[in-house]
Amino acid sequence: MNKTFFISISLLFISIVSLGQKPAKLSSNQIYEKIQKLNFLGTALYIAAHPDDENTRLISYLANHVKARTGYLSLTRGDGGQNLIGPEIRELLGVIRTQELLAARNLDGGEQFFTRANDFGYSKHPDETLAIWEKEKVLSDVVWAIRTFKPDVIINRFNHRTPGSTHGHHTTSAMLSVEAFDLVADENQFSEQLKFTKVWQPKRLFFNTSSWFYRNSDDFENATKELSKVDVGVFYPLKGLSNNELASMASSQHLCQGFGRLTTRGSENEYLEFLKGDSLSVKNDIFSGIDTTWKRVEGGSEIGEILSKIEQNFDFVNPSNHLPKLLEAYQKIALLKDDYWREIKQKQLLEIIEACAGLYLEVSADSSTAIPDEKISVNFELINRSQIPIMLTSIKSTLDDKTTFKGLDLKHNQRLNFKETIGIQTSNFTSPYWLKNEPTLGLYNVENQLLIGKPVTPREAKIEFNLVINYIPIIITKNIIRRYAESDKGEIYEPFEILPKVTTKLTEKVLIFSDSIPKKVAVEIRAGTNYINGNVTLKVPQNWRIEPENHHFDILQKNDKQVVEFLVFPPKNQQEAMLKVVATINEKEFDKELIEINYNHIPKQSILLNSEAKIVRLNIEKSGNNIGYIKGAGDLIPESLRQIGYKVEEIIPSEITEVSLQKYDAIILGIRAYNVIDELKFKQKYLLDFVENGGNLIVQYNTDRGVDVAAPFMLKLSNDRVTDESSEVVFLDETHPILNFPNKITQDDFKGWTQERGLYFPNSWGEEFTPIFSMNDKGETPKKGSLLVAKLGKGNYIYTGLSFFRELPSGVSGAYKLFANMLSLPKNVETKSAIKN
Repeated sequence: MNKTFFISISLLFISIVSLGQKPAKLSSNQIYEKIQKLNFLGTALYIAAHPDDENTRLISYLANHVKARTGYLSLTRGDGGQNLIGPEIRELLGVIRTQELLAARNLDGGEQFFTRANDFGYSKHPDETLAIWEKEKVLSDVVWAIRTFKPDVIINRFNHRTPGSTHGHHTTSAMLSVEAFDLVADENQFSEQLKFTKVWQPKRLFFNTSSWFYRNSDDFENATKELSKVDVGVFYPLKGLSNNELASMASSQHLCQGFGRLTTRGSENEYLEFLKGDSLSVKNDIFSGIDTTWKRVEGGSEIGEILSKIEQNFDFVNPSNHLPKLLEAYQKIALLKDDYWREIKQKQLLEIIEACAGLYLEVSADSSTAIPDEKISVNFELINRSQIPIMLTSIKSTLDDKTTFKGLDLKHNQRLNFKETIGIQTSNFTSPYWLKNEPTLGLYNVENQLLIGKPVTPREAKIEFNLVINYIPIIITKNIIRRYAESDKGEIYEPFEILPKVTTKLTEKVLIFSDSIPKKVAVEIRAGTNYINGNVTLKVPQNWRIEPENHHFDILQKNDKQVVEFLVFPPKNQQEAMLKVVATINEKEFDKELIEINYNHIPKQSILLNSEAKIVRLNIEKSGNNIGYIKGAGDLIPESLRQIGYKVEEIIPSEITEVSLQKYDAIILGIRAYNVIDELKFKQKYLLDFVENGGNLIVQYNTDRGVDVAAPFMLKLSNDRVTDESSEVVFLDETHPILNFPNKITQDDFKGWTQERGLYFPNSWGEEFTPIFSMNDKGETPKKGSLLVAKLGKGNYIYTGLSFFRELPSGVSGAYKLFANMLSLPKNVETKSAIKN
């Protein structure tokens, strides 16, 4: 190539970023579909409260049929829910659900956004939700999302006019959307955002209604006559899939919520109620009257003519034939004055150019992790599978701002490989940005405005490929990844992470001291690089003591671990505090734990949290020792009970026999056991025989979705719950053994509970059951089904919806005492009382 020509040509540098996992390799069909999207200049934003609230059918329809740029704004990351695939809850569950949403968007073609709202658990009314979320901050995030995404139309999942009829988060998402619609164009509202974006006014606001929001089918049928509707069951020949099949595949990515489902197909209508904005000129076209062609952009008509001809005459056999015209369009797009559409269409077009050229660019590190100031070896692979001339002029690392000149022609289908050494010149670690600072109950603390709304932390480890394609300079940016193979798994892609030199881990997140005897506390030290040594210590509050004061560690190999043990001496009196781990290397302190989440359906995640544990000095008594546990949807009850001296064994349902349960003093069923274990209905006889023969059976909550818990007496589940974790608890019979043996339960034992009191309480039961507590949220009737006890033969059957699965792992003292009393309930005491439901 003529270097003089290269120097004199006007440089038009644009970046395109790919994800840090297995790269997309587009077929001709997919390239063609992206060209169709390139020729549609319209944007839609769907708004709801949680992961799984989104209507994937409508998002997929807008992204794939209408060809609109489509986004989903989930106000929360779903941190307050349950996890059906593993032990992660709270912030770690939010990380998983974030990735599951991204996996869903990868299938349905949407983009993903969030606010800073923390999913604090079920809320019964928007008033509570808005108070905990600090309304103005979450409202500002919704305004920010609209101003930056710039949707022509907004669609709410929920009805803003019916507070108290559903989850408070649901209604709140719609209320904030309606309010934001009227604020986003006012430069006096949240004006600090205008340093980074501009005001925007969407054209229309809709409510995506359904029969669920109406009293009966007749009301819904009458309402639909006035509503806009779209058939989301359209078939895509280029994909070989119906839209609703694609949407089912997307929603099935929510595996931690049990959303795996069969695909559906065939005609299916979605209904949209017009709420605000410009009236529709065509009833069933939500973009009607909005110019969605290239003519909406000054200087766009000429670009539209070029791209329309490519779409009309697309060469499926050899898409590279379109490269000259695509590059011509690229140059013209770079000159547009409209910042928004210039950036969006440049990104879309560069992906198409890369695919049409069959251009493969990869940057793979020898290891998936590195530390600041380290030098890493990086493998480059480039291949041009088209006949179009492409030159690699240089590469630039964003980690050390180093440019390396190459001047290499990429010959047709000839792989180019080389290695480079890159310095890690950043102090930022790879971890979810929203977990960097301590959150409040309702809000994640994010200080950087440009991070707010992003699904994940932007990757710092990137390489800019400075290319000249058919004599046009272009920059394509790729994340550094690690690619390797395992004999039993094949090719594996992992994100490249920047991590601390050393991380530490306490094997227990809550340490319960049920007496004054000291406990051995193990600390795992993990090396982030070769040849590290230093000291590690535990920081404990006054009245606690450790031996020794510190341990020396010396680790030769990266990712190797060393375990040291401390003796922790508790105080005499009951107390709750925090224990922190600090490692010191050359006078620099390291206080983070590395948590890795690695499931097959999402990319590997690395999370850095404070290396600490809650320590609880608990005055507790217990009776009985051998406990059997049947795992349900997953909780940490067994680990928690072992902390206070119980021997807990997991029971495999298929192995339950008439005699296998005899060795246990009590048996616990994990949360939602009857929801997730079909085999229990065949083993229920043995469980009830266990109770009749003198055992205690504790059944934790199950959802009311048609499940039969096969209780020995009449018991009906409901949706009753108490979401206020500080709500008053009334003792219905203060003389009942469960409140007195072996621990005296008082009102103090209900202080410090987390997220809720309990959920899915029974609301009707036989007279054989004795209710123990009454509790309710503000403005509601008392709920007496949180803990029910029935005598059965020589033993006791206990059903509870109290959220022990949250309270025990959080180290709530009173919850431990109450659970110990349930396990210790005397077998020969009559528990039936006159208290009725």
